[in-house]
Amino acid sequence: MSDAGRDDIDDSQQSLISHLVELRARLLKAIATVLAVLVALIPFANKLYAWLALPLVSHLPQGGAMIATEVASPFFTPLKLAFWVALFLAMPVVLYQLWAFVAPGLYRHEKRLAVPLLVLSVLLFYLGCAFAYFFVLPAVFAFMTKIAPAGVAVMPDIGHYLSFALGLFFAFGACFEVPVVLILLVAMHAVTVEQLAASRRYMIVAAFAIAAVLTPPDVLSQIMLAVPMILLYEVGIIGARLLTRRAQQTPASTSD
Repeated sequence: MSDAGRDDIDDSQQSLISHLVELRARLLKAIATVLAVLVALIPFANKLYAWLALPLVSHLPQGGAMIATEVASPFFTPLKLAFWVALFLAMPVVLYQLWAFVAPGLYRHEKRLAVPLLVLSVLLFYLGCAFAYFFVLPAVFAFMTKIAPAGVAVMPDIGHYLSFALGLFFAFGACFEVPVVLILLVAMHAVTVEQLAASRRYMIVAAFAIAAVLTPPDVLSQIMLAVPMILLYEVGIIGARLLTRRAQQTPASTSD
């Protein structure tokens, strides 16, 4: 092998090592941020759980209460919630570390698109979680407590309630990302705005099908997920159309 070939291999190896070192540093910063927020939240873990359980507790019958069926649940369940809240609050920093790692390898026009989409995706996920907490959970538990058979005491387990609430938060947060997904598909030339507009009827059916799978078996909560998804689909079409017009007016630069 020639000296030039060995130099190329050495350069590629050094480049890979430097990227791995940077990735490790970014991951450590992200993990440190989550742990720092978690440590700050641990003293308030019980209050956080009381806040999370409010949509359920407010609809329990007179004298009703939540229970803990496992010995360690009163300790570990609020702690688990504190971890997820810490990750939730630290997500902008985590995403920034990810962005700082991949940004040097992106073209200028890709950076101009990635930054707004990254911010929009975080805001939409937060909006989906807030919608689930303030509107969906109260509606779901108002329905569930009313249909309980006579003689059945509604006393949910704190661990099962946490899993249910987190699942609902992630479902709504993910479904609220519809505009970001549509804009990305158009930006990658996977679909066109015209194709998206022509697929509205299929989106309506898909939205109700997804809602039926992700939400409890009541019509109200299914509608409360399907309708926002349909509206956000229209928002995504508008955003994709604006992106297409801008791309036609200003040819994208392919290099820094």
